[in-house]
Amino acid sequence: MSNQVYQTVIVGGGFTGLFTALHLAHRHYPRTVILIDQHERFCFKPLLYEYFSGEMDATQVVPRFTELLEGSGVIFVQDVVQYIDLHEREVKLASGNSYNYSNLVLGAGSVTGYFHVEGAKEHGLPFWTQDDAIAIDRHLHERLRQAAQTQDPQERRRLLTVAVIGGGPSGVEMAATLADLLPNWYSAMQGDFHEVRVALLNHGEEILKGDVNSLLKETAEEKLQKRAVPVEMLMGSEVTAIRPDSVEYKRNGKVETLPTATAIWTAGTATNPLIKDLAVPEEHRDRHGRLQVSETLQLLDFPEVFAGGDCAYVDGTSWPATAQVAYQEGAAIAYNLRAIALGNQLRPVKVSSRGTLLKLGLNDAAANIYDAFEVTGEPAHLIRQATYLELLPTPIHNFKVTSEWLNEEIFQHHLGDTGKKVVQTVELVGGAVVGVLVARKLLQMLGDRDKSLQRE
Repeated sequence: MSNQVYQTVIVGGGFTGLFTALHLAHRHYPRTVILIDQHERFCFKPLLYEYFSGEMDATQVVPRFTELLEGSGVIFVQDVVQYIDLHEREVKLASGNSYNYSNLVLGAGSVTGYFHVEGAKEHGLPFWTQDDAIAIDRHLHERLRQAAQTQDPQERRRLLTVAVIGGGPSGVEMAATLADLLPNWYSAMQGDFHEVRVALLNHGEEILKGDVNSLLKETAEEKLQKRAVPVEMLMGSEVTAIRPDSVEYKRNGKVETLPTATAIWTAGTATNPLIKDLAVPEEHRDRHGRLQVSETLQLLDFPEVFAGGDCAYVDGTSWPATAQVAYQEGAAIAYNLRAIALGNQLRPVKVSSRGTLLKLGLNDAAANIYDAFEVTGEPAHLIRQATYLELLPTPIHNFKVTSEWLNEEIFQHHLGDTGKKVVQTVELVGGAVVGVLVARKLLQMLGDRDKSLQRE
């Protein structure tokens, strides 16, 4: 291109996009970086359950992009991307603005997939964003209030029944959270919490099948039965329709109906329409429409374009769509973008797994550490919290959130407890993890401050 503009545009402020931007800033990337996302805030999805349950607040789980990128040099644009012209190297926005690029990073992620189930989009409540969490919170509180005021036992049972559709990690975590949370909410309204019913409907016969968390299946099944109200497991249930007052499903060859006022949809995701509309040939996509990329995470037909996260795949690999994978992909993309700018050699991405983490109720979880050993209960909850807090973007935000969590979770909640066993657990397991984390972040912040002072 004769009128080449030397700037990198990042489409999508999810894990891959945001971490790419932050790594570029950290590596002192010599070109302009523009991050475009339609939302004002970044959503740390693994901790969205904590935001929903009130265990963490908005500043911790859904911080503003402008705050996360402050001082980084990255330009944040809040707008909707309407079209990407790969041949002209142009990103067109809903506002009418457009940006040309020398390099493009696609981190558009996936969208909720409804798989043509009747009424799913209209009546199923997704759990994907901060707005989704707020909508579900309001919906459930209203249904509980209605139940507390009705004298009709059949109608009250319908209002107090929540159907969670999908037995993957999102469905399991949601069902476990609700089975602890809703009884608390209903009891506060002077209702009998034993009347609350949480049903988990899964098409397959097993939860977590084929998922990276599959090794935690037995633990998850056990934990789901030990919530404030046990989770009703409806396996082998193919949901065929969602209506305002019920969920219809096929099970053992029969059509059954579950009367409910709440259906939460966690049954899967679909490729972002923006990715589907790209001028990339079908032979360089998978059956879901995701983009095939090289080991350096570049599109095969457009090497100036990088892609990662839910919208891309490397042939012969099966990386899970997790935060830790996206973080590593963001780091790899940033390294290669800088290498291009400086004329250095690119390197293939290397993804390693620390294991898996699954929230299984309030202050409860399961952790599979490096696929080697399993930790459950409150120690796993502390490990999960600390691990995700470590991944939170930027050291300053990370340290602030970690400090708040450490103060609330350890010093206020646990050290005020007279049980020696709880204190010992925190000291031996959670304390080790969090102690190392906080110490490391303190050192990073002190190092950054010293560098800043030296420049001044």
